Amino acid sequence: MRLLTCRTAAGVRLAARRGDELVDLNQADPQLPTSLRGLLALGTEGMDRARQALAQAPPLAPPLAWLPPVPDPQKVICVGLNYADHAAESGLPIPDQPVIFNKFPSALAGHRDPIVLPNCSNQVDYEAELVVILGRQGRDIPEEEAMSYVAGYACGHDVSARDWQTGTPAGQWLLGKTFDTFAPVGPEMVTADEVPSPGQLPIRLRLNGKVMQESSTRQLIFPIAHLIRYVSRVCTLNVGDLLFTGTPPGVGVARQPQVFLQPGDEVEVEIETLGVLSNPVVAASGTSASNL
Repeated sequence: MRLLTCRTAAGVRLAARRGDELVDLNQADPQLPTSLRGLLALGTEGMDRARQALAQAPPLAPPLAWLPPVPDPQKVICVGLNYADHAAESGLPIPDQPVIFNKFPSALAGHRDPIVLPNCSNQVDYEAELVVILGRQGRDIPEEEAMSYVAGYACGHDVSARDWQTGTPAGQWLLGKTFDTFAPVGPEMVTADEVPSPGQLPIRLRLNGKVMQESSTRQLIFPIAHLIRYVSRVCTLNVGDLLFTGTPPGVGVARQPQVFLQPGDEVEVEIETLGVLSNPVVAASGTSASNL
């Protein structure tokens, strides 16, 4: 299934894609949660009911706005330098263990939501990523069991203010990565049963129609199961948590000349099987961008 969360005139709705149309699962089954996280918490029973509702669900009535598939995760966990070809372009050695950071849930944005360039940064970069959505709670998860904790996958965009991330004395990775709108996810969650080989997916990012990043999740240094095992040794992973798995080469900061996002840009992240996540880029209201 391809599941998503939308805001409609009737409120937030749990929806699904059926062919070329988006349908309202809550209207077909009013007992279903209106959030994808709530549905995942029901486990197999919830997914079975969603499949039954999908067959008879009516189309969503416009107007509607796409929300992130899981708008309210407890955690947004991210992995740095997880593509061998990206580490090479950065001139950095391949790490011997995952580089983990996070974003606040307030950074999330949905398909077609604008990425807002903050006034206090003029080096905002793009990063296409595969996002893993957790469907079970777990701690100290064995690697051989880790994939059973995955509910599904989505396209993600790890927007990064490089002048905050690396240009400040302490290297503000968290703050540079977590401005509002700096974590678009979508357009929908594709359930794990429809993605049998998540480690073999072509991934690309287009900026104004031009391909800037193109690789495959074959290049992941640390595969998904290893990442789940690694992080769950430290903290409990919860239903609906998001795991951004790293970005391939071609980021703007590594280019000559460097390329950063500008108002009026359109960015698309495309991952085979998962679809296309598209977001326009706009300037923040107020004064023009300034140095830190």
